Amino acid sequence: MAGRDPSLVYVDIGICTFRRPELEDTLLSLFAQVVPAGTRLRLIVADNDAVPSAKARVEALRARSPFTIFYVHCPKANISIARNACLAASDADYLAFIDDDETASPEWLSELLATAFSTGADAVLGPVDAVYDETAPAWMKTGDFHSTRPVWVDKVIRTGYTCNVLLDLRSPRLESRRFDLSLGQSGGEDTQFFSALTAEGGTIAFAERALLREPVPEKRARFGWLLKRRFRSGQTHGRILGARRSAPGRLMHASIAAAKAGVCGLGAIGSLFSPVARNRYALRGALHVGAVSGVLGLREIRQYGQMEAV
Repeated sequence: MAGRDPSLVYVDIGICTFRRPELEDTLLSLFAQVVPAGTRLRLIVADNDAVPSAKARVEALRARSPFTIFYVHCPKANISIARNACLAASDADYLAFIDDDETASPEWLSELLATAFSTGADAVLGPVDAVYDETAPAWMKTGDFHSTRPVWVDKVIRTGYTCNVLLDLRSPRLESRRFDLSLGQSGGEDTQFFSALTAEGGTIAFAERALLREPVPEKRARFGWLLKRRFRSGQTHGRILGARRSAPGRLMHASIAAAKAGVCGLGAIGSLFSPVARNRYALRGALHVGAVSGVLGLREIRQYGQMEAV
């Protein structure tokens, strides 16, 4: 960045958007961020629609923003293209990502930065709390099936997500890393991105108080939507495992995942009269079935773009 002040920490926030009016609420929550002293903040909006449908909304809000807003049009419904556009546009020390239907707590960014400073991690994840309305099923609210938290394996976070993350762009492990365009419509591009990062020695930390909130629209407050989502997540996990294994290794992992799916099926039957437990087993089973599909190299289902917008 030409003329940058070496005494300041430069942070960009990337918001990838595709025909969502909720973008306005997202931006307004970012305008209210409590920015730590010595931090220079900029917002990057990457519009992934074929036409620049978000531009008017961004321009209408520009005068209210305490921060510079950079708008980029990347006209193809492929989330990886939008995420990569944010990476290309950023010349900051750190780049955070937030989804265009989420709202940030005022301390969100400062909590992510505090954890990045204290841990030196390549990436820092934060929690996303789902917000259900009165139309959501009771079992879904009780089990809170839409909130997002990292998964620890042997006390280590091995993969991540882009709905609440801060990347240290100064890290050599992130310098030229990009999101896989082939996964930009199926989803799973973030899982692949962070799995590759940790496989090469990168580290991921968790900032428990860097909270985002995400409303659950009616079309997502359905068992079928969750089932499809879990299956696709399993496909991505299986594909990543399969790419690292020989044919016998892929068959072994497919067999293990199939066995786990069977156990989950039995658990769902055994919990027939307990909706939360039954559906949790069923969704876990769908994840393992998806893993079998991914390990064996079957094509991943499409989730992003035109289908997501309807």
